Amino acid sequence: MAVSLILLAAGQGTRMNSELAKVLHPLGGAPMLAHALAAGGSLGPDRVVVVVGPEGEAVAKAAQAADERAEIVVQAERLGTAHAVAQAAPLLRDAGGDVVVLYGDTPFLTADTLDRLVAARARHAVAVLGFDAAVPGRYGRLVTSGEDLLYIVEWKDASAEERDITLCNSGVMVADAALLFDLIDRVGNANAAGEYYLTDVVALARERGLSAGVVLCDEAETLGINTRAELATAEAAFQARRRAEALEDGVTLIAPETVFFALDTVVGRDAVVGPNVVFGPGVTVESGAEIRAFCHLEGCHVSRGATVGPFARLRPGAELAEDVHVGNFVEIKNAILDEGVKVGHLTYIGDADIGARSNIGAGTVTCNYDGVMKHRTVIGADAFIGSDTMLVAPVTVGARAMTASGSVITADVPAEALAVARARQEVKPGLAVRLMERLRAIKAAKAAKGGN
Repeated sequence: MAVSLILLAAGQGTRMNSELAKVLHPLGGAPMLAHALAAGGSLGPDRVVVVVGPEGEAVAKAAQAADERAEIVVQAERLGTAHAVAQAAPLLRDAGGDVVVLYGDTPFLTADTLDRLVAARARHAVAVLGFDAAVPGRYGRLVTSGEDLLYIVEWKDASAEERDITLCNSGVMVADAALLFDLIDRVGNANAAGEYYLTDVVALARERGLSAGVVLCDEAETLGINTRAELATAEAAFQARRRAEALEDGVTLIAPETVFFALDTVVGRDAVVGPNVVFGPGVTVESGAEIRAFCHLEGCHVSRGATVGPFARLRPGAELAEDVHVGNFVEIKNAILDEGVKVGHLTYIGDADIGARSNIGAGTVTCNYDGVMKHRTVIGADAFIGSDTMLVAPVTVGARAMTASGSVITADVPAEALAVARARQEVKPGLAVRLMERLRAIKAAKAAKGGN
């Protein structure tokens, strides 16, 4: 059966005390709404509708970056969750199939949980995701009779007896599209908050003789994020989950508690990750590669057998082929390193193509930026770049060519040639001693006059 998603992301998030919309605060290197969209994406939805607030341009942009299919609707007035879902009616009322309602600030739902929720639609007109809360607090309560959900009551409107219930509402639900919007049209706002509650659709469905049911999940999956403290807690939970998954998938983490993953990090089996490694967005590390201690990787690809670090930085566009070695204090950006390239230490490679088996000496810099535009450096296979070489792009060094240490290369170097671009050394016998004696005499004279 067809499934559509509605993601609610119009909340102001005032408790974050931030100019940034709540759902845009990063979790695992991605806006928290990206996590919710990724979870919903596991259902293979036909349509994805994101509801944003009246100044939600940034939220809309982030949603479409996370899922290019996302359609954006605006909730001009924040009148409650039912009112927010109603904004998607023009797009989905006649779409057919089911609609799953998710929240941009609830990032930890799993694919298995959502599969079970959608499967429950075979037994009920409306299915709601609930959890047994250790501390129910101000959550809405699910009032049940046997396996049937009778109604949902918000904490503000609950009686003392209802507040004693520990079965709580996550807010996530699924229903047939046409039925959902028909019920929402009948939701009122005669409640303590004066809002249009999405939760009221359960009682309205039962008034029609339709059934409603509950699917249970672990409370941790329903964690909502409303404050900076909760965001920090969520980050710790996300990292703990990803570390456990990596270990289960056959990745060696030398010190798991010090490794930080992003939402989309991919690390292959038998890869080794050392202590204090940070993965930013967009990183793939293939099986058998090694990322040594204190490395930062973002937007890059590391192939099988490659080694990186310690203390290396891979920036967006870095592509390392098999058996490449990138050593300590090396930065790679927007560069392709072919098989077997060695960049040992203290080097910057930006906007470059490095041919197979080339050796890049310590202190080498591709001078890629002229203050206005970026330029590319091309180095052929089996080239040897001497230490402290400045490659002033655009420039090409041919296959099997060499540059002498300390050279500033401003013109192309033909294949198999040696380029030397430095001043000739001059030796002045005895001058070092005479110079030092003169400097000491000057210093002594200043001291005698009371100077520095």
